[in-house]
This record gives sequence, structure tokens and C-alpha cells, in this order.
Amino acid sequence: MAARARPRALFARAIGGRRPKVSKGVQAGTMLKCADNTGAREIRLVQVIGYKGRLRRVPAAGVGDLIMASVRKGTADMRRKLFRAVVVRQRMPFRRAEGIWVQFEDNAAVIMTTEGEMKGSEIRGPVAREAAERWPRIASAASIIV
Repeated sequence: MAARARPRALFARAIGGRRPKVSKGVQAGTMLKCADNTGAREIRLVQVIGYKGRLRRVPAAGVGDLIMASVRKGTADMRRKLFRAVVVRQRMPFRRAEGIWVQFEDNAAVIMTTEGEMKGSEIRGPVAREAAERWPRIASAASIIV
């Protein structure tokens, strides 16, 4: 059987291949802290990009997932607009392949462009290794990778 090609537009600039399984700790409607310097301070998860769910199941995202988010608090030009973002921290614990459990103090995301580039230039706070491995632009801008 031939392998199905992933749509390039959905996963632009992200590294494909085998992704580690991360518990989905951020549901649709969750408020996340914006961890970059774009002017947004708080965003709300609207939809998970690439999510294929079941009837009446709430879409959920984990660390490293691409989401659509609405800016709730921030500068006037950023507010009430939809942006793509990547989840970089989640409060729900998730297990790594080597057996350790990882958990953060807050839920946070970084706003991205449609081409897969970061909209901001720096990231405040730690970034999960799963997000840094999948998104090289986030890895280069992150100060701490956990």
C-alpha cells in the first residue's frame, strides 16, 4: 500500500514522521497564556488543526499541536482575531518514552503565521521538548527547553 502524503499547508515547517504520544490536556475553550512577545497576553483555543473527532466530543490538543486561537487579552490590534498557535506547555501531566512524567505550571501557546514561522521573536518561560522537536523555529527562539 502506498503511504498517504500529508497536506503541506497544515503542517508547514513542522517535522513530520513519528510523533510521541502526548496526553491531550487542553480542550476547546481553554484559556492559554501567550508565551511570546506578539502583544497578545491571553488566548482561547477555538479548534485543533488536523483534529478528526467523534460527534459531540470536544476537540483537545496536547504539547506540540497546532491550534486556531482567538486573542482575548492583549493589544487592540491583536484582540478578537483568529491566529494559528502551537501549544508549548500544558498543566495536565504527560508521560515520555523514557518513563518520566512532565507537568507545567500553566497552559501556554506561541502564535504562528500560516507559513509555520513564529510571529514573535522571543519566548518567555520553558518550552516542552516535544514542541521544540516538532517545530524548529520554536526551538531556536526558546530560552529553556524541558
